[in-house]
Amino acid sequence: MRRDTKGNKGPDASGSGRTADNTGQFHGSGGGTGRSTGFLPGTGRGNGGGKRPGFVLCALIGIVTGLANGLFGSGGGTIAVPAMVHLLRVEEHRAHATAIAVILPLTVVSSVFYIIKGYADWEMTVNVTLGGLAGGYIGAKLLNRCPDKLLRKIFAVFMAAAGLKMIL
Repeated sequence: MRRDTKGNKGPDASGSGRTADNTGQFHGSGGGTGRSTGFLPGTGRGNGGGKRPGFVLCALIGIVTGLANGLFGSGGGTIAVPAMVHLLRVEEHRAHATAIAVILPLTVVSSVFYIIKGYADWEMTVNVTLGGLAGGYIGAKLLNRCPDKLLRKIFAVFMAAAGLKMIL
């Protein structure tokens, strides 16, 4: 693999003319959208194209998020989203979508313990899940149309209302 004067690797094997920098990110011309899915580690620009966040900071955010999710049965997103936005410098939409992806396995792990202890009400679970599926679909569609600034304000109002409800 050849490198340029800045140490960047040469064109990719596809012949697209794109080049990889030292982080393995491809830049330049070629087909496609130029966007990365970020699905596999090291394949995406998790924080909007900047430097990838460190494992330790991500793991600490995950630990706190998991503790909240396991202890309270919810609330992981109220920790994960602001932490990703402010500490990891992730764009608002990506933070919300990533938080959902993070919370799914945390919820599965936490729910196993709640189910083993007999805390789950299955009739209520089915009914709320049916509504939740519809709400999740609508919410995901709205996320794509909602500007960052409005999304941030809606999320802040939701967090404040939830906090007040718990205090009062």
